Amino acid sequence: MPATRQDKLRLTCPHCGHQQLEPSTAFSTRCKKCGEHIRIEDLKKPAPKPVEAPRERRRVSCFECKAELEVPLSAESTMCKRCSGYVDLKDYLINQAVSKNFKTKGSFVVEAKGYVFNTEAIVGEAVIKGRFHGKLAAERLTIYSTAEIKGAFSASRLIVPAANYFRWKDPIRIGSGEIAGELVADVRAEGTVVLKSTARLFGNMEARGVVVEPGAVVVGNLRITAKT
Repeated sequence: MPATRQDKLRLTCPHCGHQQLEPSTAFSTRCKKCGEHIRIEDLKKPAPKPVEAPRERRRVSCFECKAELEVPLSAESTMCKRCSGYVDLKDYLINQAVSKNFKTKGSFVVEAKGYVFNTEAIVGEAVIKGRFHGKLAAERLTIYSTAEIKGAFSASRLIVPAANYFRWKDPIRIGSGEIAGELVADVRAEGTVVLKSTARLFGNMEARGVVVEPGAVVVGNLRITAKT
């Protein structure tokens, strides 16, 4: 019995795009337009699903229970899977006068013209170029020469970039540090402090580890301690 239209498949030539009907039981044929060979069995196979590129992610900790969370880089907030606490991930850029509290695992940047006062800020990464009056706790804190800080601050990691300076009358307690500019203060570090070749330290330092690159200037005592 000859094949009916219901027994045929409409195929598209992969070479020229021409469409034609072929028996559903056929294994191969030739395009009636361009004459190229067509493997019908290959055309019957479903197209492979596109593989999605893995999304870039970062790890943060919950403010309340300290659980480690993995979130997309583009996320502006999340909920802790352990305690259901809200975690703000937004970045804040301050270039004017602001009086409010901040609590985010994102970045907190106070530009040279920025002025934050009467505030308590708990942030992931802080960059201070302007005025900050209040209480600051940062996982990573970068301070520039133009910064004016009044109040109290703490940092898991302190950075003073090259060609910048920072002076503080009270002992600075940090987790670790990288000093490439000038720091005038006494430092107490739980981890390692790196004094880059351009660093100038005027003060005493106690830390579990100190790396002093050639060219760094230290005026004060360095003490390696098991606990600080």
